[in-house]
Amino acid sequence: MTLNEGLRVGIRVRLAADLRLSTGPVTPDGETVAGFLALAAGTEGTVERVDEHQRQSGKDVLEYERLKSLLDSFGHQMPEGSRNQLQENVVSLEPAWIAHQEQKLRVSVRVRFDNGFLLDGAHAELFTSA
Repeated sequence: MTLNEGLRVGIRVRLAADLRLSTGPVTPDGETVAGFLALAAGTEGTVERVDEHQRQSGKDVLEYERLKSLLDSFGHQMPEGSRNQLQENVVSLEPAWIAHQEQKLRVSVRVRFDNGFLLDGAHAELFTSA
């Protein structure tokens, strides 16, 4: 299943690979404890929530958006020298903008497995259709 294809609340999914979850040391009542849980590939469950996370915008991306908007809105009114300088700045920032657009949108899910376990915030790529 691709990220945007068929991934929605209520569908049945299964783990595509073995999953190991562990906690670091915790101290309930002064004791140090570590936990470990393994879920086997093929473990099935139901999607309870799907979250799409926004792409991270660096300062170059934000500056590209700002300058591009300025150029598109007011470029025709600017003196030629100013417009040319603005266009050069936009072109110099374009690689950062293109890289930003090519970033995959991260999707995480909350899945309740048939064995009662609940996994929240897991990458959607961990699951396939059941």
